[in-house]
Amino acid sequence: MRLALFQPDIPQNTGAMIRICACFDLGLDIIHPTGYIFNKKNIKQAALDYVESVSLTEHDSWELFLENNKDKRIILLSTKGKVNYTKFDFKKDDFLLVGRESAGVPDKVFNSVHEVITIPMSQNSRSLNVAVSAGIVIAESRRQFEK
Repeated sequence: MRLALFQPDIPQNTGAMIRICACFDLGLDIIHPTGYIFNKKNIKQAALDYVESVSLTEHDSWELFLENNKDKRIILLSTKGKVNYTKFDFKKDDFLLVGRESAGVPDKVFNSVHEVITIPMSQNSRSLNVAVSAGIVIAESRRQFEK
């Protein structure tokens, strides 16, 4: 499994997700443009030295990401999803995709993924932090793989 970040806005969240990927031994894909200058120096404070142990791939656009991963299943994590993440059957070669912190993903991305899953929350809440959400879903996928 790999985690893909669609045009991330906040370097601290990117750093947190790098740490998640390092701890779960996942690869990470960054789909540009980012809302900040993406380089190791800018995310080092949040990612510490974990960035060195993550297989990181950058893509200049959504279209190039799709082209480079034609044979992979892309699972979007969204508050607009209809499938509860605990009811979804993950595969080891899935891409888990998360959107921008400020805006999620545009319709062209939403409509081109294989599935959209969600984390059920209180009706009084808009959303969880994107890094927290990614960690929750990745932990569930690992639980399923251990069965």
